[in-house]
Amino acid sequence: MPTIIMTKWPVRLDGSVKAKAMTFLQKLSADDTTPGLHVEPISNAADARVRTGRVDQFWRAVMFRLEGQGESHYVIHGVWPHDDAIAVAGRVRLKVNPINGLPQIEETTPAPAPVIPPPVTPAPVEPRLVQLGRTREELVERLGIPEEVADQAMAAPDDDAVLELAQHHDGWLGLLLVDLATHDSIEDIAARMQLQAPQQSGDDDVDLLQSLRQPAARAQFAFIEGQDELRRVIEADDFPAWRVFLHPEQRQYVERAYSGPFRLSGGAGTGKTVVLIHRARALATSQESARIVLTTFTTNLAESLRDNLALLDPHVTQSTAVGQPGVYVAGVDALASAIIRSAGASVADAVRAVLGDTRSAPTARTSTTRWREIVESAGSSLPPEIANEAFLSTEYALVILPNRVTNEAEYRRVRRPGRGVALDRAKRDAVWALIAAYRAQSRLDGTLDFAEAAAVAAAHLSATGSQADHVLVDEGQDLSPTHWQMLRAMVAEGGDDLFIAEDSHQRIYGSRTVLSRYGIRIVGRSRRLTLNYRTTAQNLRYAMAVLEGGNYVDLEEEPEATGYRSARSGPSPTVRNADSLISELDVIAEHARTWLEQGTKPETIAVLVQDKFQRERVVTALNERGVRARAVDREPPGRDRVLVMTMHRAKGMEFSKVVLADVGFQSPGEKARLSMLDDIERQDAELRARSLVYVAATRARDELAVVKRQ
Repeated sequence: MPTIIMTKWPVRLDGSVKAKAMTFLQKLSADDTTPGLHVEPISNAADARVRTGRVDQFWRAVMFRLEGQGESHYVIHGVWPHDDAIAVAGRVRLKVNPINGLPQIEETTPAPAPVIPPPVTPAPVEPRLVQLGRTREELVERLGIPEEVADQAMAAPDDDAVLELAQHHDGWLGLLLVDLATHDSIEDIAARMQLQAPQQSGDDDVDLLQSLRQPAARAQFAFIEGQDELRRVIEADDFPAWRVFLHPEQRQYVERAYSGPFRLSGGAGTGKTVVLIHRARALATSQESARIVLTTFTTNLAESLRDNLALLDPHVTQSTAVGQPGVYVAGVDALASAIIRSAGASVADAVRAVLGDTRSAPTARTSTTRWREIVESAGSSLPPEIANEAFLSTEYALVILPNRVTNEAEYRRVRRPGRGVALDRAKRDAVWALIAAYRAQSRLDGTLDFAEAAAVAAAHLSATGSQADHVLVDEGQDLSPTHWQMLRAMVAEGGDDLFIAEDSHQRIYGSRTVLSRYGIRIVGRSRRLTLNYRTTAQNLRYAMAVLEGGNYVDLEEEPEATGYRSARSGPSPTVRNADSLISELDVIAEHARTWLEQGTKPETIAVLVQDKFQRERVVTALNERGVRARAVDREPPGRDRVLVMTMHRAKGMEFSKVVLADVGFQSPGEKARLSMLDDIERQDAELRARSLVYVAATRARDELAVVKRQ
């Protein structure tokens, strides 16, 4: 049976043609001699390997046939109308790049060079790559960039022009062009792409097949394993999706073995979640009996992980219970609940270890208003910066629960690293009185709060043993100390035990956490992704500007780096000021209506707001102004309407066009809440507010509009 090797097709297909292409490729992969396929060479073609095949009477596939490893291989270049396909087939050639050993499809009569737009600002004295110290010789002789492309790159006046050129070249060539616009050395770029000199066996087809399997080649060419995978590739809405192609740097994190916990950091859109999903699949397929946990902070993100793993490979077993072979996907709080349920009656021992007493309904959760109720009813003499919901809940989550403090005497002695307010003995006793009241009230209704549940699950696992062989964590920056204690106890220490993806710039829940305090040591096992695949360079610049001046640290208590770059270019964000709520709603509706009139699908437009109250107000206003819109909460987004959701809800999602509303606006209630916090808590709250806007801005793939209300 022939092997199909897919590429990122130059021409997108509509639904009917896509279905016919699927049928053609299925028949081709089963038997390339099937009548009706008409797999035929082209007379006087630039490459004798080129073939065309009949998709239907009008459409033809263009491909290259290679013989090697005992079977035929077809590299599918694309599908065109009949006459166009014949013309393309006559001029394309598949070869091994003589410098970097990678496959490339070139045209003997290439299309006109892409038009590089003039820079928005006055042109610099020297082109951008010249400013960076690049030379044409390095591009051609070290990286293997074709001469005509190298000339265009060396003439590009600025970063945006280099990106514009990169967008005209798929696969490894486009990735190299993006990297060239950074300060990275040529050696670092070559190493990241894992470039190497070509191997020559004397058989051109064998050499091509070897080059097609190189890590950098697999960012453009994919060997399809079986009919099911072929169907998923063809039917995907976005053919060059992450489900098939990976950057060589991403692939190494998917496949590499680690001697202990590993941390992969990176900005929004750099592919951390992609790596996690592929790694879960790789572990599951290589170790059939392995118990793998894939978890993240919120339920919505967990559902997205579950769906995307099924899209990547529906044959991967997704287990339905903790401790079973397969991949168990759940939000971290749902994971804690599952562990508590599985513990049965023995959970009482874990509750006592954490709280010093029992709970009659450990699977039920305490009301989120409980701390507020305690503060309002206790009448404490503590100053406002201590006697408030934010301080007490954070003290409880960061100090009391991780240290399993069960009484006043223990609280007097416990260390409080990273806490801003110093507490003498009298203040500690007063704080403990409020904590004791909180616990007493929760004991009456028998419940645990979310942080308590994770601590109880951790205590149970510590006493009874691990329930997983591998744990993969997404959005690690948002997890609490007791979450980390639970995950550490979930898997025994050893090779490939914990794989953590995080970005401290995206911490929008909870407080700073240092992994080493909870038994997770990552010294020497930490790497960072820097290439953003989602949003344009212009939108990314706006998002990064939001973070400027903030003191961000990562999970190892080191300053969080930036230096992110985008693989895409587009229009600059639009920033509008609104002097009233009505004006703001008018501007939002204007943006949405303009995009709809331009042909943008409504479900690819999102309006992101600060809270649920504003969400409902915006939905009502848009519908009143003739823009069909719907609110999105926990349910999946629908179709045919503009989507309106909170910035928190948009985490992990992406849209073609995004309007950010309420940017920079603080309600009187929010100002009052911040004024009650101590300096450390207030600074942390301000960092989370910046991070929330950063997260929201990086949801936009193509266009971003920002509305600031005075």
